[in-house]
Amino acid sequence: MKYQSHEIRKLCIAAASSRGASQEAAASLADATIHAQEACKPALGIRHFFDYLNAMEGERLDGAARPSITRPASAVFVADAGGGIPHVAFDRGFDDLVGAAREFGVSVFSQRNSYTCGALGYFAERVAARGLVCIATTNSSAHMAAGGSIGAVFGTNPLAFAVPRSPGKRPFVFDQASSQTALVNVREAARENAAIPDGWAVDSSGRPTSNAEEALLGALLPFGGYKGANIAMMVELLSTMAGASWSLDAGSFDTGRRSPAVGMFLVALNPGLFDRGYIARAERQLDRLRNEYRMSLPGDSRKQFSPGTCEVAPADFAKLQEFAAIAAASALHAAAGQRRLG
Repeated sequence: MKYQSHEIRKLCIAAASSRGASQEAAASLADATIHAQEACKPALGIRHFFDYLNAMEGERLDGAARPSITRPASAVFVADAGGGIPHVAFDRGFDDLVGAAREFGVSVFSQRNSYTCGALGYFAERVAARGLVCIATTNSSAHMAAGGSIGAVFGTNPLAFAVPRSPGKRPFVFDQASSQTALVNVREAARENAAIPDGWAVDSSGRPTSNAEEALLGALLPFGGYKGANIAMMVELLSTMAGASWSLDAGSFDTGRRSPAVGMFLVALNPGLFDRGYIARAERQLDRLRNEYRMSLPGDSRKQFSPGTCEVAPADFAKLQEFAAIAAASALHAAAGQRRLG
């Protein structure tokens, strides 16, 4: 069913607050969730939002964390998420990051000690919406085998890239895992009791499998064999630059009480300092590839992005309402306590 985005956002903020998130963290997380849901990516939207709530309840995510940002050089921003979500520090440093890129031609954001970031493309797209080219990486706890390894050694380690387009148009963005598919897609298949394609994963014994449940107990595989593994390695080395955990050492995002403590790395480039006509030229090239050469570009096959409205499954909406009701009851209880003290 379709709902107004602002209604879902309010429910998300209330739900996150019910699990101890600060208002700042709850709003940041809600904004990222709504963006994914509007883009028709429920596995990275509302359903992944529930992972954050469960992680806060399980104490592997600190919803009230106080991140810090240092600036060791004019165009370098180093953040410590403090065991919280990566969005808060990024939001705090965003305007300065953009300003530095405009002034110096490039700026870099590197973060450690955070929970997983959800849709990495969300961060890259926000930068590109300010007229900057963006490359972003992040690592996660180990779920992918590589190079004949014994078990998983890397996370799905995605790479996102975004280029601005002319005013009024959404940036061109792609966000892809280094694995054949993102872990959330395998989880969705397992939830729906559906088979996964051959070549996506191996089971716990290292045998190829099309069973999603077996894949979750085994390991994902990189795209393109050793080439995907090399990309995963590059992503790992960039994402951990500020001191984040290697994927092998990261805590699980869905079990236990230890934070994944992973990292994110982002570079923003000002194309106007290289060529004032770059954005228009890049847009013409993308249109040329699509229209003249019939090339399918990233995002073409997805449902239309629908700002202002969210398609939310009834069960997910009901679950959001339950969490929001808990928050409301807690607020009433706290207010009653204050009155008694008064």
